[in-house]
Amino acid sequence: MRIVDSPNHDERPPGTEISLIVLHSISLPPGQYGGDSIERLFTNCLDPEADPYFREICDLKVSAHFLVQRDGSLIQFVPVERRAWHAGVSSWRGRERCNDFSIGIELEGAEHEVFTDPQYQALTGLVRRLQSQWPIRDVAAHSDVAPGRKSDPGAHFDWARLLAALA
Repeated sequence: MRIVDSPNHDERPPGTEISLIVLHSISLPPGQYGGDSIERLFTNCLDPEADPYFREICDLKVSAHFLVQRDGSLIQFVPVERRAWHAGVSSWRGRERCNDFSIGIELEGAEHEVFTDPQYQALTGLVRRLQSQWPIRDVAAHSDVAPGRKSDPGAHFDWARLLAALA
């Protein structure tokens, strides 16, 4: 796993139990894979002139704890002990502010495309490792914690495959 430090994180509230994993999907520019644009976004180095879409998002201060690339490679941007800025306005099982108590995992992909076998393998291993180290009780989609606002990772994410692999 490669580590790339994102400045977009802060302290979790004191005494917070990390009990949730939130799955996201991202591709930059939208629908394109590879390159370092996601890394640049999470490190506040995205060039607004590199793509017209980047002008809209270059000032965002966002991050995730992990990114699972199309080939299954993992990048960690934020230490799990810290609060990454991934879920935004969100709620899970009546608890607001999911960033406080969750780990954000981005999958390189788009909502209208399937994810790769190496991604599912890497994601399964990562979730298992996190479950062994933290009191993770749930894995949810960004769309589950921010319904109506977010739709990722999308209908092509195979929840049955992930849950069967974790069983």
